[in-house]
Amino acid sequence: MRLKNKVCVITGAASGMGKVACDMFLKEGAKVIALDIKEPQTKPEGEYVFIKADVSKPSEVKTAIESGTKKFKKLDVLYNNAGIFLEKDHSVTDTDPEYWDKTIDVNLKGIYLVCKYGIPNLIENGGGSIINVASFVALVGCSVPQDAYTASKGAVIALTKSLAVQFGPKGIRSNAICPGPIETPLLMEWLFKEPTEKAKRLNRIPMARFGKPEDIGWAAVYLASDESTWTNGAAMVIDGGITSNYF
Repeated sequence: MRLKNKVCVITGAASGMGKVACDMFLKEGAKVIALDIKEPQTKPEGEYVFIKADVSKPSEVKTAIESGTKKFKKLDVLYNNAGIFLEKDHSVTDTDPEYWDKTIDVNLKGIYLVCKYGIPNLIENGGGSIINVASFVALVGCSVPQDAYTASKGAVIALTKSLAVQFGPKGIRSNAICPGPIETPLLMEWLFKEPTEKAKRLNRIPMARFGKPEDIGWAAVYLASDESTWTNGAAMVIDGGITSNYF
């Protein structure tokens, strides 16, 4: 088992990539502290605790980290997966401040808070792994803008590199995963309503398919495991080749 006895916080754990990651981590022997604003529909098998928490709320994150760490006695991994993509997120010229702020609060501030309250536990444990979900859109421009989301994910990469330098000497490695379009309920519900948008995105992917949550989950398993003890400050692009496609 690649994650035997590792205690892992996973945010956005009730659905999509987060739920799949919980299942994969548990099967690899991890103990999972799952955070989300909504209850998961099913409880996975294994050493698992769900704590309802909004990652943009300091008191809720602090309480969740304290509660989970008290239960499992230590903390090894922070997997910052929680994120939102709002339909009304467009160009900076026509995105309302309300939607900009909400996106930044969840996608960036949420990582800050989990790290703020989780990193001291990693230090106490002698080290660990921070895994932050960014996006391929942080690396390329887009003619159909989603500027709040893009800005938040670019900031995630920058923050990850800063954490890598700060806490590497303490045995904590920090890395980002940059997924391409993944078949999650959040994305698919929108694309299935807009067939032209779906085709437009699919045509850009050399692998000719959208990613699966497992495609990202395996990268997270690697980064959470001892296989990645010298991987620090990386932005791992897992996108089926979309960022390499000029036409």
